[in-house]
Amino acid sequence: MLEIKRNQENSQIHQEALVLPFNAVGIADIPLVGGKNASLGEMIQQLSSQGVKVPTGFATTAYAYRYFITGAGLEVKLRKIFADLDVEDMANLQECGKQARSLMLETPFPLELQEAIARSYQSLCQEYSIDTDVAVRSSATAEDLPDASFAGQQETYLNVHGIKSVLESCHKCFASIFTDRAISYRQMRGFDHFEVALSVGVQKMVRSDLASSGVMFSIDTETGFQNAALITAAYGLGENIVQGAVNPDEYLVFKPTLKQGYKPILQKRLGTKEIKMVYDLGGSKLTKNISVPQLERHQFALNDQEILQLAKWTCIIEDHYSQVRGIATPMDIEWAKDGITGELFIVQARPETVQSQKSKTVLRTYQLQEKSQVLLTGRSVGEMIGQGKARVILDVPDINLFQAGEVLVTNRTDPDWEPIMKKASAIVTNSGGRTCHASIIAREMGIPAIVGCGNATTVLETGQEITVSCAEGETGQVYAGLLNFEIQELPLDNLPRTRTKIMMNVGNPEEALGLTAIPNDGVGLARMEFIIANHIKAHPLALLHFDELEDELAKYKISELTAQYEDKAEFFIAKLAQGIGTIAAAFYPKPVIVRLSDFKSNEYANLLGGRQFEPKEENPMIGWRGASRYYDPRYREGFALECQAMKRVREEMGLTNMILMVPFCRTPQEGKQVLAEMAKNGLVKGENGLEVYVMCELPSNVLLADEFSQVFDGFSIGSNDLTQLTLGLDRDSELVAHLFDERNEAVKRIIAKAITTVKQNNRKIGICGQAPSDYPEFARFLVEQGIDSISLNPDSVIKTMLEIAKAETGE
Repeated sequence: MLEIKRNQENSQIHQEALVLPFNAVGIADIPLVGGKNASLGEMIQQLSSQGVKVPTGFATTAYAYRYFITGAGLEVKLRKIFADLDVEDMANLQECGKQARSLMLETPFPLELQEAIARSYQSLCQEYSIDTDVAVRSSATAEDLPDASFAGQQETYLNVHGIKSVLESCHKCFASIFTDRAISYRQMRGFDHFEVALSVGVQKMVRSDLASSGVMFSIDTETGFQNAALITAAYGLGENIVQGAVNPDEYLVFKPTLKQGYKPILQKRLGTKEIKMVYDLGGSKLTKNISVPQLERHQFALNDQEILQLAKWTCIIEDHYSQVRGIATPMDIEWAKDGITGELFIVQARPETVQSQKSKTVLRTYQLQEKSQVLLTGRSVGEMIGQGKARVILDVPDINLFQAGEVLVTNRTDPDWEPIMKKASAIVTNSGGRTCHASIIAREMGIPAIVGCGNATTVLETGQEITVSCAEGETGQVYAGLLNFEIQELPLDNLPRTRTKIMMNVGNPEEALGLTAIPNDGVGLARMEFIIANHIKAHPLALLHFDELEDELAKYKISELTAQYEDKAEFFIAKLAQGIGTIAAAFYPKPVIVRLSDFKSNEYANLLGGRQFEPKEENPMIGWRGASRYYDPRYREGFALECQAMKRVREEMGLTNMILMVPFCRTPQEGKQVLAEMAKNGLVKGENGLEVYVMCELPSNVLLADEFSQVFDGFSIGSNDLTQLTLGLDRDSELVAHLFDERNEAVKRIIAKAITTVKQNNRKIGICGQAPSDYPEFARFLVEQGIDSISLNPDSVIKTMLEIAKAETGE
């Protein structure tokens, strides 16, 4: 931990200064200039040498604020106003706030303070230009603390020019310490209104009105996953993102391999970015919103190089603050790009206050017990479920209509809505992303929210009973009616450690980061099929031979999906790499076993454009699937796209913890053909530590396990297919479903033989089929046979882990 020191000689001068330049303050000066300004000074002083760019400026001090309050005798008058304050009574709160602000604004600044601000502004103008443009922001001395976020409680003014305007804006900032939302928040958090002082930061503007800006976190905001940086971006000044007025682009970057020099952009999600805030040149306001041209909306606001640059700065800032505080300190950071110079800047940084405070010893999960009609979808915030009657409110003056326990439905929120947000069972908004005001406050208050729904205020009606589910991944769903759901709390301390590796089956990248909270030894089965079916949606050969497609509707849909990609094959590679990369990153550096595609021909045919490239088979279950497709001239080039995506995950993202696995491989010779095909596409077994496993799901895999051991590095038992092929039944046929049972003696014997033979060949063997998740006694049987690892569905990990621990100790 770094010792935070303040120069003793300057300390007294600092304490009684009315204004200080940013480069004269640091993190030790929060009581003097507030969290926001102290943080800007800290970064300018400590991180400039590491390339982090922060616009310069100055701050009025807490001493200046108290000098203003005391000199004008305002405290007595303010205490009188607040004597009868009741923050639960909206009318009372609004009246007290209005009176307090009026009193502050009607009282002129002391002459000495006016002169000090003017001198500092003049020196900024000398550095840049006459009447240079600045941002004027409030910075309360109690804000940006690790356990409380005062974000947006006080006012901010952008594109302020000239001494007169700067002084007016500073005065308005002083008055904004008594906005209704700030009064309510302080009361709720137990802060004394007269102990908190206000500093004002005056900072050179970054011309992001001509480019883009956004917010980034050094932690995943929903799951608390600490190894990812989440970056949001939209065009224009950053206020729209903070306020939730736009749905921004989102990027997710993996920090550990970024620090090693790789380019691990795990996700790129395009936002609608319909409006942007720009300077109101020649107009009556400082800023205005204008519409973004359609072409720009469909482009990302940042290129890959800029995304990686911001992610690197996020790491530098987080590492510095963690070192200063002696404890891991995830950060909430605002950035801006200058449209004139093309440079990136950091304009704010503060500790993240929600995920970093959560208990790490209890895993709380929410699960719907039933489903109904989905009324709306949007970005989920909070991994919870809430329900109640909808209350549609479009404007702040109507918030007094809100009743505790209702679901707040609105266009977007800002700090003026906070007095009622804390009473809501859930929040649903038309606009906004994961870093907007509604998202931040919902997380802080422990309320589920779905943001960016587009048309929530027209689809939902006041009084309508709804259930808001944020417990199903990144997409939140609003269901009709009050649905039953359950909350599970699993204690994570004192869980037994087992000799048998406990791994997880994961198919959906959107759930991967959240699943890492469950104790595990990695991923025993990462399925590609979910990503291809849900994120890519198109047949790989339809992308490669787009111009030859006969199905016009499929052609149209593929054109829409791939609009951002000149090369349609690149769309497949990028989406698959991002999906698998997210799963591999979530569990890094633990092993993640990725099964290469295992669609059957009828499933491939259901992908967009697929029918043109797939045969009609009588029994696709045991037909052209798995390994037999990869080297076949009819599919070889489709498999090449998979290989390129996996190569990108390992070589560009640096996720060498990924192991590849070949499904439905009928003979050792076929295994060699697949390895040769992979090598042609740059995936060479043994090179850069690449291991290749085989699914052990056919009787031939067991009977020839000695020979397969010479071809592959490890085995994973697929109990579903092994059961159907041992018992000679089609697992898709309901007529023989009653005979399907992995606990059948024949199946157990063949599995026991597989484990014995593979271990004799010094190869690893695990299981990734359904059986151990469903039947604890089957998991016990596997342990007795000496299996190396058991991969389970996430919801059965804890209970099966306890069963395995008992089996290992002979209980």
